[in-house]
Amino acid sequence: MPLLRGRRDEARVTRYRMQEKLVAIGDDFWIENEAGQRAFKVNGKAIRVRDTLVLETPNGEELFSIQAKMLHVRDTMNIERGGRKVASVKKALVSPLRDRFSIDVEDGDDLEAKGNIVDHEYKIERNGDQVAEISRRWFRVRDSYGVEVAPGQDDALLLAITVCVDQMTHDVG
Repeated sequence: MPLLRGRRDEARVTRYRMQEKLVAIGDDFWIENEAGQRAFKVNGKAIRVRDTLVLETPNGEELFSIQAKMLHVRDTMNIERGGRKVASVKKALVSPLRDRFSIDVEDGDDLEAKGNIVDHEYKIERNGDQVAEISRRWFRVRDSYGVEVAPGQDDALLLAITVCVDQMTHDVG
């Protein structure tokens, strides 16, 4: 069930606007909340040994760094906080009817992203429970899509996961 449609507790759900085909390494962009305020920045750093995307607060505080893992059978991106891996996002080897990504969370329950990833119509679930929904239907702005996060979730981590999925799906950078 979609997080917002048909429910009265809309104020408890957080919605963000993201750009389609997010960012190339070396580029930056802002993730805005539904009021149009800058909530997070994705900084496309190209100064390290490996190209890195960094999710930051509006004040520039680093929340997560995102790096592609090379030489894997499946596409994999690691999400780190303070130099420690907190999650790995892996593209499914076989996805017969839907696109699918598995998200291995180091100190928590693993997640799964599934749906039509290319068209930005998918859900992120933990143990079968929806924790986020991604959809381009919520914004009429061209090349934008929404990320709706359920109450009590780590918004920044779910947005970092969305960045990984977007990067691996669109092969940007």
